[in-house]
Amino acid sequence: MRTVTSLPHPVRRDDHVWVPLSDGTRLSARVWRPVSSDDEPVPAILEFIPYRLNDLTFQRDSIHHPYLAGHGYAGVRVDLRGSGNSDGVLADEYLEQELRDGEEVLAWLAEQPWCDGSTAMMGISWGGFNALQIAARRPPSLKAIATLSSTDDRYADDVHYMGGCLLSDNLSWASTMFAYNSCPPDPAVVGSRWRDMWWERLEHCEPWLVEWLRHQRRDDYWRHGSVCEDYSAVGCPVLAVSGWADGYSNSVFRLLRNLDVPRKGLIGPWSHKYPHLGKPGPAIGFLQELVRWWDHWLRGVDNGVMDEPMLCIWMQESAKPATAYEQRPGRWIGEPSWPSPNIEHTDFVLQRNRLAKEPVPDDSVRQEGEPLTIESPLSVGQFAGKWCSYNAPPDLPYDQREEDGGSLVFDTDVLTERHEILGSPVVHLELSCDRPNAMVTVRLSDVSPEGRATRVSYGLLNLTHRDGHDRPEPLEPHRPYRVDVPLNGVAQAFPAGHRVRIAVSTSYWPLAWPPPEPVRLTVFASRSSVTLPVRPMRDGEQSLAPFGEPEGAPPTPARRLQPGDSRWTVSRDLVDYRSALEVVKDLGVLHFDDIDLDVRRRADERYDWVADDFESARGTVDWTMRFTRGEWDVATVTHTTLSCTPTEFVVHARLDAYEGEQRVFSRNWHTSVPRDHV
Repeated sequence: MRTVTSLPHPVRRDDHVWVPLSDGTRLSARVWRPVSSDDEPVPAILEFIPYRLNDLTFQRDSIHHPYLAGHGYAGVRVDLRGSGNSDGVLADEYLEQELRDGEEVLAWLAEQPWCDGSTAMMGISWGGFNALQIAARRPPSLKAIATLSSTDDRYADDVHYMGGCLLSDNLSWASTMFAYNSCPPDPAVVGSRWRDMWWERLEHCEPWLVEWLRHQRRDDYWRHGSVCEDYSAVGCPVLAVSGWADGYSNSVFRLLRNLDVPRKGLIGPWSHKYPHLGKPGPAIGFLQELVRWWDHWLRGVDNGVMDEPMLCIWMQESAKPATAYEQRPGRWIGEPSWPSPNIEHTDFVLQRNRLAKEPVPDDSVRQEGEPLTIESPLSVGQFAGKWCSYNAPPDLPYDQREEDGGSLVFDTDVLTERHEILGSPVVHLELSCDRPNAMVTVRLSDVSPEGRATRVSYGLLNLTHRDGHDRPEPLEPHRPYRVDVPLNGVAQAFPAGHRVRIAVSTSYWPLAWPPPEPVRLTVFASRSSVTLPVRPMRDGEQSLAPFGEPEGAPPTPARRLQPGDSRWTVSRDLVDYRSALEVVKDLGVLHFDDIDLDVRRRADERYDWVADDFESARGTVDWTMRFTRGEWDVATVTHTTLSCTPTEFVVHARLDAYEGEQRVFSRNWHTSVPRDHV
């Protein structure tokens, strides 16, 4: 990324700004704005997240907010209630309190003498979520948003559940917030009251995992904050952004399809990253694109930003399977609208080991259409990667051949010409099960002439949710059902000489929690099919012009005092048949020069099981957070374990807090939550 040291407007930084709320709470903020804004007010752009602006996000914030300020905006970074140096307690994601606070912050910004009364919101992940949710509340000053790596449907398409199946990322993310919520404010900012504020957080800190497990179906808990409940509520222009390696690309398609406001979509090859920091590459000059977006909607500049394609996407070329990529080969293409008139939905029929374009002839139904059965080993899924890739440590899916060994596999003939798809494939299955509770996983892979299988997309369905995520019903064993399994949207090219593969399995652990017991699935292949969203190659079509080079303001200085460590290890003991996936995310120790602070962060995740004992599935996450400045030395250590029986999920959690080497707080939780058709 190119560091820009000369910007159109000189910038000032206002540290330790306090935003007062109506209930007396004060939120911690930092503001970057043009020096000239004292006399010539500018629009304000808010990023509203819980990740500690004073230290944990300071480097990232310093790359893009000063850049926006240097182009004539006030870049405003505010910590949520109960996070960083803000007052209060953070009790859960996207609560009504958070959204009301966000509206108050926007109103406060609009009234500042350096603001011209217009505001916008931007953010990735949490900040993208609440930007979209607050836009649906139509605060009067909010003129536009940029929502990255977020979702309009908190149940169907977030870190918690997928297709009604419980994701292991639910445990991972809950454990992350358990650790972050336990951290103290900085006494250099809040003064001597830091310990009282910390103690309030510790006493009210809860493992959010328990609450999320109490809502295993799509109920009012998940409907709250889900913009898909009423797309018409959003009243301002929306820029929706994600990446193919991210967990949130589906939302971009739905927002473009359903919103009734000016909107644009951008999907690159990236994981859960801002596109100017995007990995896998190519990263792009996203901050330049943001400036163009804000110029058009906040300043009324006629810069042609809305004359460009509604959806700009990275069409990925075939690549060998790998758990990380520096670059994904491909090209930028555009669609004038979504759904696109350029997509042709093409059906393939399942046959024994084959995907065929033509229906099965009557005289071959007996041979090709007889039922196929599968009872996948619990190990299918150990090379699945994360539901949402963070690209650290390498967490993308590896070669699927070993996964395919425990699956029903259907291949096309060798392709004689190049095929490209854009959108969400859908697999239509007629099936039956021998148990009342089951899941099905469907994977779409690109198979090279050498046989390597690179996963392109996948979908999960809890079969008790076949008629809706709000009304699960047990299966009647051995009764045939017809179900549709939508796969994640994707843009992918399949070269001539390759094959397209569909693989069907009955487990996908540890990406998703297994059902209560092993399941034998019967697929009636002759009555099952796949619909691929084919984008035919058009004569004379040209790729979009590439984006500008990634650039940003100089990051705030930080020195690495201790190196980090990243590991992703799959193991199996052939004596006791215990298998495990172990993930280490050690960020080492960073020293922030501006505030003379050392920060240590480390997470250890372990997912283990024994043979095909579905009751043995267990996930454990440990976090350590430490902050040190002179004699001020504080740390929190959190531990969360999720295990199961056929009828319950069992959560054990522990929180310990330290000043120096002395433990000053300790609490344990042990809770069981009934399984609700999961």
